[in-house]
Amino acid sequence: MLDTKKHPNFSMHTWEFISIVAALMAMNAFAIDIMLPAMGVIAEHYKIVGNGQQWLIYSYILGFGVPQLFFGPITDKYGRRSLLKICIVAYVVFAFLCMLTSSFYLLCIARLFQGVFASGIRVIAISVVRDLTAGRTMARIMSLVMTIFMIVPIVAPVIGQGVMIVAGWKWTFGLLGLAGLVVFLWTHYRLPETLRNPSDTNIGFKSSVNVFFEVLKDRVTTGYMISSGFIYAALFAFIASAEQIFNDVFNSGNLFSLWFALIAGTLALANFINFRIVDIIGMRRISHITLILFIFLSFVNLMVSYFLSETLIVFLPLFALTFGCFGMLGANFSAIAMETQGDRAGTASALYGFFTTAVSSVFGYFVSSQFNGSVIPILIGFIFLGLFSLITVIITENGVLFGATTTK
Repeated sequence: MLDTKKHPNFSMHTWEFISIVAALMAMNAFAIDIMLPAMGVIAEHYKIVGNGQQWLIYSYILGFGVPQLFFGPITDKYGRRSLLKICIVAYVVFAFLCMLTSSFYLLCIARLFQGVFASGIRVIAISVVRDLTAGRTMARIMSLVMTIFMIVPIVAPVIGQGVMIVAGWKWTFGLLGLAGLVVFLWTHYRLPETLRNPSDTNIGFKSSVNVFFEVLKDRVTTGYMISSGFIYAALFAFIASAEQIFNDVFNSGNLFSLWFALIAGTLALANFINFRIVDIIGMRRISHITLILFIFLSFVNLMVSYFLSETLIVFLPLFALTFGCFGMLGANFSAIAMETQGDRAGTASALYGFFTTAVSSVFGYFVSSQFNGSVIPILIGFIFLGLFSLITVIITENGVLFGATTTK
């Protein structure tokens, strides 16, 4: 499955490789999901009113965005391994600094910088996958990565709630630091350099901009970057308001970790199904059908919630199915966008991460900030974000869905 012929120093088994990439990617999700049960407690501790506690999520996401534009060219020129270790160490440092802050403002600043270095980890992780795979193989690998990765949103809130009960909410950040140290040791001893042909491009401002524009000239890459941004906006909107939804709308905050785990479980299952069928059906057909299904399920949930009632027994299964759609969109959209980029994988991954984060943070914040004690605003947001993504895909594919231009 991995193309290691041109990487003589690479001796890692495929499953260990998938696991280590999943661990690197999971550091981002872990930094968000472990603290979700504590958001209400943190808001009370710092006397935050309204939806202000959502800045614990969005300060991290804001830090996650722009720096990817710098990490991409740097890793393409100097390699993956050394920069990856620097980013993990900095991630760990800022996780522990989150424990020591004395104000909500300083906590958000520490979260912002943790997001900065988490973005470097993400860029390099995807670049490593692209170094060793391409096309459908990359989609299959990323689906497996995301399947393992999705264990984190399932268990992280449970772990976070347990840590909060035993040691207090600040130790949720301490656990992030300890987890980062474990991943650092794993990558240090097991993951070799995977970049075969370092870029000979000067990484000054002008040359970096030129490389970015070369990537952006690829219609498919740019189109699927933007489409992914709209989809991830829906994901972030839910994550930022999830604790409020289950606590304020359904009066079930004490079981929040369970409900969140069930929803995240559908996402993990969808990623695994995508791994099994992507070679048969193709990346485009799967992702295009799933995108339409995402819009339809969101619309059904909206109609039921608006005209009948907002009950957990109806909302949860419909929303879990909707959430599962992310599992068949993320990996395929990413693989389609990255397929033609070759040795520019770091730069392309950086641009992909920047676009998706920039679009998702702006639109995701707008949707989640509309929370008013009802699920109606977020479901309306899901529908419009899905439509924006679908329109972008249609334009990108010149009006042809379910088919293939460069890949199926």
